[in-house]
Amino acid sequence: MGQVGLAGAFAGLSLFNNATAVTFDPSASSLLARTGEGALTTLGTTNAGGSIQSGCAINDIFYFAGSFSSIGNTSVSTNNIASYTPSSGVFAALGSNGPNGPIYSLYCDVSNSRLWVGGHFTSPGSSVAIWDTKSNSWSAPSFKGFSGDGGEVFSITSNASENSLFFAGSFITSFAANATALNNTNNPNIPYSPGATPFSSSLVPVPLEGAEILGQPSSSDPQFSNILNILCPAGPDGPGNTWLAANGNGAVITVRDFSSINAYGVRLGNTFQTGFGTTTFSVTSIPDNTVQTLSYVNPSTGQNMTCTTTCPLSTDSSILYQDFVFTAPVTLTGIQITLSGWTGEAPGLHMLQLLSSGAFASSNGNMKSCFAPNPSNTTSTGQWTTKNAVTNIPATLQTVLVSTAAVGTSPSQAPSFTWQPYVSASGQYDVYLVIPGCADFQDCPLRTSVQVTVFPGGGTQPWVSSISQQVQSDTTTLVYSGPIVPSSTDFVTTVSMTLANNPEGTGQNGQYELVAGNVALVLTSANVTSAAGSGSSGSNTTSSSRHGFGFLEWPLSSSASVDATGTIPNTSETSLDMISIDLYNALGATTSTTTSVTAVAQHPSGTVYLGGNFQLISGSISGVSNIVAFKSGSFISLPNNGLNGPVTSFVLSGNELYVGGSFTDTNTASTQGKLKGVAIYDVSSNLWKAMGAGVNGVVTSLALANGQIVVAGNFTEALNSSAPGVTAGGLATWNVSTGSWVNSGGFVVGNMTFVGNGTLPATGQTQTQFVAGNVGAMAEYGSSGLVMLSSGGSTGPTVTPMGIQLGGSVANVSSPATVTKRHPHARRGPSAWISHLNIGTLFTRQSATSSALPPSPPAPAPAVLAGTFWTNVSTSHQVAIIGGNFSFSSSSATSSAVAIYDPATSSISALAGAQINGVVRAVYVDQKDQLFVGGEFNLTGTSASGLALYDLSAQQWDTSSMQPLQISAGSSVVVRSITSSTYKSDAVIVAGSFAQAGSVSCQGICLFDTTLNQWSPLGSGMYGDISSVSYAGNNQEILIAAGSITLSGGSTTNVAQYDFVNSTWAGIGNGAEIPGPVTAVTVNNGNSSSIFVAGRTTDGSSPFMMFWDGVSWNSVGSSLQGTTNVSQLLMVPLLNTHSANSIIESDRMLMISGALSDSSFGSASSVLFDGSSFIPYMATATAEGALGSISSLFYSLASFSFTQQQFLATGIVILISIAIAAGVVFLLALIGILWTLLSRRDDRVAKYNASDDDDDDSVQHRPSSLLEHINAATRTTILGAPSPLNTVGAEKYEAAREATATELDPFGPDGSNYLRAETPSDAVVGTMAAEEEFTRPAHARYSFDGKGEGELPLTAGLEVEVLDDRDAAWWYTRNPQTGQEGVVPAAYLY
Repeated sequence: MGQVGLAGAFAGLSLFNNATAVTFDPSASSLLARTGEGALTTLGTTNAGGSIQSGCAINDIFYFAGSFSSIGNTSVSTNNIASYTPSSGVFAALGSNGPNGPIYSLYCDVSNSRLWVGGHFTSPGSSVAIWDTKSNSWSAPSFKGFSGDGGEVFSITSNASENSLFFAGSFITSFAANATALNNTNNPNIPYSPGATPFSSSLVPVPLEGAEILGQPSSSDPQFSNILNILCPAGPDGPGNTWLAANGNGAVITVRDFSSINAYGVRLGNTFQTGFGTTTFSVTSIPDNTVQTLSYVNPSTGQNMTCTTTCPLSTDSSILYQDFVFTAPVTLTGIQITLSGWTGEAPGLHMLQLLSSGAFASSNGNMKSCFAPNPSNTTSTGQWTTKNAVTNIPATLQTVLVSTAAVGTSPSQAPSFTWQPYVSASGQYDVYLVIPGCADFQDCPLRTSVQVTVFPGGGTQPWVSSISQQVQSDTTTLVYSGPIVPSSTDFVTTVSMTLANNPEGTGQNGQYELVAGNVALVLTSANVTSAAGSGSSGSNTTSSSRHGFGFLEWPLSSSASVDATGTIPNTSETSLDMISIDLYNALGATTSTTTSVTAVAQHPSGTVYLGGNFQLISGSISGVSNIVAFKSGSFISLPNNGLNGPVTSFVLSGNELYVGGSFTDTNTASTQGKLKGVAIYDVSSNLWKAMGAGVNGVVTSLALANGQIVVAGNFTEALNSSAPGVTAGGLATWNVSTGSWVNSGGFVVGNMTFVGNGTLPATGQTQTQFVAGNVGAMAEYGSSGLVMLSSGGSTGPTVTPMGIQLGGSVANVSSPATVTKRHPHARRGPSAWISHLNIGTLFTRQSATSSALPPSPPAPAPAVLAGTFWTNVSTSHQVAIIGGNFSFSSSSATSSAVAIYDPATSSISALAGAQINGVVRAVYVDQKDQLFVGGEFNLTGTSASGLALYDLSAQQWDTSSMQPLQISAGSSVVVRSITSSTYKSDAVIVAGSFAQAGSVSCQGICLFDTTLNQWSPLGSGMYGDISSVSYAGNNQEILIAAGSITLSGGSTTNVAQYDFVNSTWAGIGNGAEIPGPVTAVTVNNGNSSSIFVAGRTTDGSSPFMMFWDGVSWNSVGSSLQGTTNVSQLLMVPLLNTHSANSIIESDRMLMISGALSDSSFGSASSVLFDGSSFIPYMATATAEGALGSISSLFYSLASFSFTQQQFLATGIVILISIAIAAGVVFLLALIGILWTLLSRRDDRVAKYNASDDDDDDSVQHRPSSLLEHINAATRTTILGAPSPLNTVGAEKYEAAREATATELDPFGPDGSNYLRAETPSDAVVGTMAAEEEFTRPAHARYSFDGKGEGELPLTAGLEVEVLDDRDAAWWYTRNPQTGQEGVVPAAYLY
């Protein structure tokens, strides 16, 4: 379908419909629906003073809340919350006994059909309530609610796994201090020894059965010489369970595992065999050969001790073993224990174990640890194979498992691997995934990212992380930090890995590789409770209760009955509740009602981000303001200590956290003020990024949908860092993929308080949204001066706003005065298109007084005033070239006034070279891809004024082919119209206010020959200011000019016609009948006896609209009010008909565009006129909410076609429905373009078939007008008439004449419903008798073979004489060259 653009000075556009006109009360809050494309619709308005703060959807119902008592026409009881059902458009109250105070946040628990409500109220819960959508009832949460400080809940969100809720706001929580251990002993499987601590007893020993272990020198007694017997002794100290060194010697025990081990210490049990025992020793790690510093407990005193080279081993037989712990976990491949001191004959040991860092699981087989009931385990899905590589640790071989998945495989279908590490005791653990480096395995191109899920147990929610395996060297990545319960028959901690949701990299040969290495658990604290957070660091010394602020996690599955307004027991405390405790402490244990947490988001890695209004003054994060992160059990500062103003909202998209609020920069002003109201925190790079340069106000709400971040708040402009900002009246849209502000799709002016996603879209549909706030003005579509129209079916046109935002003008050029001196001209020639008629009977002499054109209507930037389509051969895209009063950024530069917009890609580009300084009012592209640009401007560095020529093919201004326009002193050139006629296809007609073109004198209108590159005047004897040009005649051989015009002899008129055939000007009708200068003109389907004009009266006080019926001018716009300015008139054909009248045929309407005001419809920017009444069609608004205007409808040429077998080909028209009382459904047809296409058809011979002539009026010919062409096609379709290309014999001629005389054509012209000249004879208006014989010249439009009896052959372009034209279908003609006479189809002549 061809493209149609609608241009004007507007920021928003709406279609009129049957609905009651919406007026907005800025003191109330309005709820708007927003389509996936951004179009806005008003749903309802609250009571005055009401507000809407939050919303969410469950199934097909949208819930919204705030502070209001009514919405729409539904009285909602004072519970400040209601529902809206989009399918029925019905608002409803939510039962009774709802919240008795304002509501700030909602969370829709879709799986459980529950609506969680947070705010500041006392019933049914304390600031928290639940609405059960199944039982339609209110209840308090099982934890009662919150109190303290403001006692307000500002945010309810879910964790990353959506199985628990985060409540945030301004409230105090208290947690009990009498913590209960997760299990009463640290490790019940390990025999007790005073030489161990709860911490060391929790460390799982590393299985060493596969290691190389040497004890030298060894005893010669075979019962005590096997060093392996002491790894996991099967019995008490004695033969077979003890190892002794050779008598009289110290000993060295070497353990080499040849694999990487994460160890935390050693466990040694002395031997108490008579005459043997070890007194001192040391431990050296392999391969770094470092003597380790060891920590231990003195069994006698209980004191913590350290040692290095001579560590004591107790000789007390009651001490079964001692644990010696490294200062930190050490990665090694083995150890060497030197037994340097002994008692009796030689040293010896009963027990030797290497303690892990906590727990572990290997992907390549697991052995049972000492004292463990079961080994660690692994499970997998898919095919996994072994892969070996040499590591950077000498003599060490690394073995892993790998599996492949095709690129594009979903995580659910990809291979998975699960580790089930044996955990001996409860504690606080850091869980690490060991990722083998791809350099050693030489598989880097195959690597991608994986999703890792840790289930720690103990009521703690799973942690989900996205981990990259694209690492060159071995990497250890933290995947969980928090409490873990010990392994049992009921539960085993699991770490699962599968393909990430959005895998990194492109793979190799269509495959990704997943690598399963080892999992290491590092114990950080053994003294923890079931609810203690990692921030406690194992300390049990607390006060009677611990206070928290502004945050609480509550599992959705929990039914525990506790009172969060009092003290929360440990059994209901989660690990993330340490956030509130640490936040309370970081605030210095002092808060106020203004301190609050208003936004919370959890990244899949487990990091929790908190935003609000707070300043942290204590601890390691002192100095941080308004945003902070909680990671691995403790708070961390974001770059530059956070933001310098309060945070109101978060949206997390991948690794980008979008932040909204009332800040302008980071705390250290690191972005030079580019974070105004909105910012992006990049999680992966730990950097702040700007969204353009923010917005010029406060942001209250953010939402993510359809790849866009929608920003709501109290602002008027979205800012760019290096270009002018774009208008955004409280609602702005950021495109995530392009990283730029884009058109929001709809238009609103107001203080917006909420934006959120609506009900889930159907498959293939886009996400809809709801927007709320204090609205001053709104339009369905938002666009800075341009929308594209396409067929939308019976519901109306599909309106596509311009995809980018235009900015204000760079230079402000005012409209110059258009008063010019009139020069009388003595010559007077024929002016009618009927050459032999007495011109005086049709056109009277005009008066000698004329008025200046009214000033151009206001067009505040950004405004698009003109447009044309052009096919860009380099992209094969049909683009719109637009001109007006605007600016935009392209290629890091700011351009203005003219641009190339590609609707397919929503991109805009500038014309290369010099820039226009001023306003563009007309653009036109000729057949040579030359762009003519007209208006009120100068072209930098050239002499062009008001008119410039640009070569689209060469992409440069052509400053040599066209001489510039000139004006009289004291004025400036204004070009208002650039057109062409099919009659002179190699010429361009330029009209406006100017005195000459180059050296050619042609005031107001001039012809430019595009072949010769020369100016020439249109005839002579015409001077004035031209505002608008249209064309009449079958081949556009008549030009209709409108404005303020003086003709030959000093006669003045406001509408004149120029005949290209005889090069003459003539006024149309009595100029005195038109009350002032004309600003717009259109010809009804080329009929010079049906012309509409509009303008303003001579004194400028009133608008007018007039109709020329071939005899006189008649007013048809008397109801238009004084503020009306008409910019364009355009005839549009209809799909259905309206009531017939004498002004406009029943199958068409007049489309009037501009800034219109009428007593019948109020204000509009485009209306339809059916000949008797105005029907409002479109309304526009400026960025400030005032009435906008439509300047022009422009259309594509190349895409339109015509099929005679259809009523109207879809390639020709755009279906538009007018949902008003008239019920008219019309098509935006391109009248002049269609006629151009028809006139350019190949010369073809039409053959008529007499046997097929069963039509009711026998008008079987190529039609003489667009509407008759449509009628003929319709007749063929409905009545079954034959194609006009069939032949008609002479024997049917008289029958056809009789049919015409007796039966009216229901589709043809009907003199009873309108007046127009059907034939040249009719145009005489009764001054000649019908029987009078006369001749006149005519030309053949088409070839006609004339083989039938009495027919005259024609060739296209042949001049003939018309002898008799009284028949509507056939005219009797003579060929003056041959003298031959005969009948021809009337429509074949012009």
